[in-house]
Amino acid sequence: MQDPNADTEWNDILRKKGILPSKEKPKEQEEAVEEQEQQRLQQKSVVKTYEDMTLEELEENEDEFNEEDEQAIKMYRQQRIAEWKATQIKNKFGEILEISGQDYVQEVTKAGKGIWVILHLYKQGIPLCTLINQHLSGLARKFPDVKFIKAISTTCIPNYPDRNLPTIFMYFEGDIKTQFVGPLVFGGMNLTRDELEWKISESGAIKTDLEENPRKQIQDQLISSVRSSVPTRRDSDSEDD
Repeated sequence: MQDPNADTEWNDILRKKGILPSKEKPKEQEEAVEEQEQQRLQQKSVVKTYEDMTLEELEENEDEFNEEDEQAIKMYRQQRIAEWKATQIKNKFGEILEISGQDYVQEVTKAGKGIWVILHLYKQGIPLCTLINQHLSGLARKFPDVKFIKAISTTCIPNYPDRNLPTIFMYFEGDIKTQFVGPLVFGGMNLTRDELEWKISESGAIKTDLEENPRKQIQDQLISSVRSSVPTRRDSDSEDD
């Protein structure tokens, strides 16, 4: 009987027709193929996982990458560094900071390039000042790339009159851009955080996700309510008859 593993033209025809099974590979050849496959999978795994590595891990495993991956990894490292720097800047603040007059130059004038500073001058015992401090604390968490600070008024400006409180100054790169002075500007104790956010956003200090001025909605409701309570001319004429 003819050896089915023999390299003959007839056996090749029978293998193509499926009559004979595929030719058995020598054990050494099978082991070589298996080793090559393991190396390929290992390289693929390394290339795949570098995207999840930190900058430190990239440095530690740099020798494990092959030449084909070096350019991609270099670009990826630059991308990760840029993302890290952007995150550091974006999350630089995140809370309202209490300062005194002696901190003003460092915290405001020298705040840095591209930095907005929102300074609230307040005094203990004034309810609207307390309310605004609460709102600013929430806004500081929402906009961590903006520096929110507060200071007792007379520690920054000696003899600053209480009638001007609360006062908010907004600075960009150390220069004052906008100011809100006195309780009337804020609309009293009915001021909401959204209203304050919108008001500050109009100066450009923050980029709000609010679609319209919240106070406008209240004003529209008040106007609608007043109109509905005022009798029309036809109603007045009917009453006169």
